[in-house]
Parts: sequence; structure tokens; C-alpha cells
Amino acid sequence: MKKIALAGNPNVGKSTVFNALTGLHQHTGNWAGKTVSNTSGYFKHNDIDYQIYDLPGTYSLIAHSKEEEVARDFICFEEYDLVIVVCDAVCLERNLNLVLQTLEITDKVIVCVNLMDEAKKKKIRIDLDKLANILGVPVVATSARNKDGLDQLLDKLGNRQFNPLKIEYDSQLEDAVTSILPYLEGKTKNLNSRWVAINLINYDKKLYQKITTYLGYDLLNDESIKKQLILIKEKLKQELYVADLIKKAESIAGEVVTYEDFKYDKRNRQIDKIVTSKFFSLPIMLCLLMLIFWITIKGANYPSDLLFNMFNHIEQYLLRFLAYLSAPNWLIGVLISGIYRVLTWVIAVMLPPMAIFFPLFTLLEDLGFLPRIAFNLDRAFKKCCACGKQALTMCMGFGCNAVGVSGARIIDSPRERLIAILTNVFVPCNGRFPTMITIITIFFVGVSSNNTFLSVVILTSVILLGIILTFLVSFILSKTILKGVPSSFTLELPPYRKPKVGQVIIRSIFDRTVFVLGRAIVVAIPAGLIIWLLGNININDISLLNHIATFLDPFAKMIGLDGVILIAFILGFPANEIVIPIMLMAYMSTGQLIEFESLESLRQILVANGWTITTAICVLIFSLCHFPCSTTCMTIKKETGSFKWTILAILIPTVIGIFLCFIIKQLSFLF
Repeated sequence: MKKIALAGNPNVGKSTVFNALTGLHQHTGNWAGKTVSNTSGYFKHNDIDYQIYDLPGTYSLIAHSKEEEVARDFICFEEYDLVIVVCDAVCLERNLNLVLQTLEITDKVIVCVNLMDEAKKKKIRIDLDKLANILGVPVVATSARNKDGLDQLLDKLGNRQFNPLKIEYDSQLEDAVTSILPYLEGKTKNLNSRWVAINLINYDKKLYQKITTYLGYDLLNDESIKKQLILIKEKLKQELYVADLIKKAESIAGEVVTYEDFKYDKRNRQIDKIVTSKFFSLPIMLCLLMLIFWITIKGANYPSDLLFNMFNHIEQYLLRFLAYLSAPNWLIGVLISGIYRVLTWVIAVMLPPMAIFFPLFTLLEDLGFLPRIAFNLDRAFKKCCACGKQALTMCMGFGCNAVGVSGARIIDSPRERLIAILTNVFVPCNGRFPTMITIITIFFVGVSSNNTFLSVVILTSVILLGIILTFLVSFILSKTILKGVPSSFTLELPPYRKPKVGQVIIRSIFDRTVFVLGRAIVVAIPAGLIIWLLGNININDISLLNHIATFLDPFAKMIGLDGVILIAFILGFPANEIVIPIMLMAYMSTGQLIEFESLESLRQILVANGWTITTAICVLIFSLCHFPCSTTCMTIKKETGSFKWTILAILIPTVIGIFLCFIIKQLSFLF
């Protein structure tokens, strides 16, 4: 089986090429020693089996993030038969930088110039034959979304005629490389000795450590190499490597690219003048946020009801089956009233909004709008000494905080990545929406009202408070335990593109929804057992659940809640969706989760148990600011590799939530 690496800049359609080649013959995992996910796939062409690796998008092999390190390390140190470098036909000059760096490492390269359909629309012409002659490797034009050119790409895989371009650098750098090459002879194993020489001169600590690990010895322990490098650095006073690569890419692009219309991106610029303007950017983002919430809330109701009805029917059959087996009541209670009900409740409430939100989120991503959000919020995050990319992790958090936490990998700085992870919980996820929307409807909109818009407006106001807290906590962290200055980063504003709806749905369902739901299900099973035991083990005719609620009641009353509400949030740790059902279970002493008949009946139960407007406000605030769910905590531990940061991620929002609820409770005495 032949091994292929698929490399390229972000937003060049690399994954589209990958999907077109592999179909659904894919596997997703983690790179060894990394939290960055890898995707490999399989396909067959001309009776030859291929395994292809979709490397993380990178602008350069001079790595600044985990993703770029993974791409660099694979190309530099792994054994493979071929590298396909995917380029954007519209922005070929910028993409050639990665092509030239790859040619320094290996001669087994095919250049795939993708998005030719967009280039044609914008009247950009590329002389592919001339580009192939200059680079000395095969060049193939594709439009992967339309599957154009993929057959030609596959046919080139068997190509054996490689005569890659030798890049001529500035004379100073060329002399330096030539002077050190004799000292490296026979010492670089399978690595290109010229590439090793360049990277010894342009010393990068992390890359050098990788080279040392690959070779099995430290080149700098060789005194002759060390002395030669000292002499070189005395003569070479400036960084020439990157500058020369950029000049070479510009020169090649100038020879092969022709623009018939220099205003080809006029429409994008006109849209960006509005979308990224000082006056309109925030209102546009706010309206878009409200629209997404409205679609998610409105659309999730019907499939949730269908799932509840389906699971209720299945429950009846399971009960009959267990009765047929003469199973004892306690076993039926554990399996059905405990584990089954909690598990199905989590699925019924969690799946529909995620299945709606994540495709919407991915549509915005494919459309090119999400990078604009990061651009718009970059200044605000910079003032908090954080990174503008944190805006993207916040957006992911609306679907699921666990996804937002894992999405923090896109942030290069470890300090800023930690800030994004620790503050992501202030963005309410889909799991918290049911509680929030129910409370808003009952106490602020009115049970008899069907005003979904007003619910969305109030919900958005609560979310804005969460965003403000994100900025505030990010600022405090950056001035205390995570001190530092904000890093700069390159953010590409890709052209607006028409999303491929089918691919969006598949990618969002499999990559995000199933991932989150799977983790929640794993935790929901033992949680169902614990909740049933607490509700059914009685001491003096009172369940353990109510005993614990009574114990917590004095503290809970201080912060505007009650013991039942507090224990419901604690037991809702596996999944926020079950908070209200646990409240009903405790208030009504049923010993099992029950579904309320209507919002009016729920309102009567809550009011009968002492709920007021103050209680409702405090529950909303505590829903916004409390410990992350178990799935998110597991993800934080995995991403940070530390229990310390996981505990801190639990304590920060919980302490802030308790403080805000206490203030609201005290203020209520004034009215």
C-alpha cells in the first residue's frame, strides 16, 4: 500500500479533495503525542491501494501552532511515497510558499491547483504547463467540489518523472549553505542535507529537537559543524530564508498567472466593508446570533417530541419484556426508571438542537463568515490580552462547550489557549438552552404567549452577559495567573463561497454531533443509576435526594436558589439537559424522572415550591455561570493534560455564579 500526504494552506479545499478521493473510507484519530486530530482514508486506483493522510492546514513549514507542527513533522520525518500540495488557484502566489518549502524536503511532490472554477469566474488564468516546467513536478488543475480534474490527479500518482526546482537563495545564504554542506555529508540519514543546513542556519528550537530525535544524535555536538555555524552567523546578519521564499513565490506567480480583471474580488471587498465595519459588524453578528438561536429553538421542538414519544413506546415494550422475565422491581427501577430514562432524556433533548446548530455553524464556516467574526472581535480580545481566535472557540461553544474547548487548538500561544479553555464555559451550550428557555417562557414571556421572538431576545441578553464575563475573566486571567501580552496571528479572510450543503451536514453530524453525543451517553448511564438510587433509597420515609436538598437549602437560599435547585445542578453534571427533570423528581418525590405535562403545570409546581421572579433570575444566572458538564471536563483534562486546570475551569464559573446570585438576592430585598 502506498502512503500519500495531503498538504495545503487553510481554505484551499484540501479536505474536499480528500473526501472526493476517499468517499466514506476514512478514519479519524489523534496524531501520536498530540491533541490534534488526524484523518486518514483509503482508495484504489489502477489496482494500487493508497492510504492518504489529510494533514492540518498550514501556511508554512515554519510552524507556530500544534496543527502546523503536525503537518511539518509528517512532511519532514515520516515515510511516504508522495506529497500532494493543494493550492488555491485564486491566491496561487501565497500558496507557492508552502510548495517551495516542501520541494526543499522531498522531490516526490504533485501540485494540485484547486478551485479552478472560482478562478475562471474571476477571470484568472494560470499557465499550468509553464508552472510544471518551473517547479519540475506534475501540476494538476482541479475543482474538487465539482469533482473536475480528480481523474487526472489520480493518473499522476504513478508519475516517476520528478526533477524539482532547486531554489536559489540570496548569495549570502547560498554561500552559507554551501560552506556547511561538507560537514553534514553522511550524517543526515534520509533527510535532505541542504534542508538540514538551512534549518541549522535559521535555528528553530522545536524543529531542531525533532531533527535530533530523528537522527538519533545532536549535530551541534560536532565541533566542526558548531564552529562553522558560528562563522556563518557572524557574516549573516539578517533573516534571508523567508524573504527569499516570498520573492521566489512572487516571481513564479508573476510568470504563470494572468489577471483579466484586476477587480475580481470587488464584491468580496464591498461585502467586507459592511460586515467588518465599526458601525455594522456588531449589530450584524448579534442579529445572526439571534437568527441561529431562533432556528435552533423552533426547529428542535418537533424532533425532540418525536424522540420522546418513540422512547416512551420502547419503554413500554421493555417493561413488558422485563415483566415476562419476572425481573424484580428494584432491577426494573434501576434499568428503566434510572439508566434508560436518563439516557433517552439526554438523547431526546440534546440531539435535535445539536443536529440543527452544528450544520448552521458549519455553513457559516464554509460561507467564510466565521473568520470575519474573529476579525471583528480581535480588538476586544487584544484589550483583554487574549487572542482574536478565541471568538471562534466561543462560537463553537454555543453548540457544545466540549467542542469549543477542543477547538482552542487553533490558538498558537499556550497561554492564550488556556484562557480560551477556562472561559469557554461562559458561553451557554445547547444543553443549557432547554432550562434557560423554559424559565424565560414561564416567568418572563408568559405560558399563554407563543412569542418565540421575545424568548430569543431575552436569551440573547443572557448570552451577551456571558460574553461580557468571558472578556472580563480573560482580562483578569491575563493579568494574574496567565500573565502575558497578546500574540499576533495571521487571519485569512477567505472569499465568500457557496457552501456544499450535503457535505456540511455529513461533516457536522459525524465530526461534532456524534462525537459529543457519544461522550454524553457514556456518562449518562452511570448518572442514571446514581439518580435513581438517590431518589429511591429512603431514610425515615424521605429519599436521600431530599435529605441532601434539605442539607443544601440554607446555603442555596442565601444565593436565591433552594436545595432542590442546587442538587439538580450537581446531579446534572453528566448532562445539563436533565436539570429540570431532577427538580421535578425532588419536588414531587416521584423517585424517577418525569416529563411535565405542560409549561403551565410546571409553573404551578415551581410556584408552589416557593419560586419567585428572583429565583428565576438566579436560576438563569447559575445556568450561565456554573461548572462545566462532565463531557467538557473530560475534554479540558485531555486538552490541558492537567487536573489543576480542569479544577480551575470548574471553580472559576461556579464562584462567579454564586457571587452574582448572592448579589441579586440581596438586591431583591430592596424592592
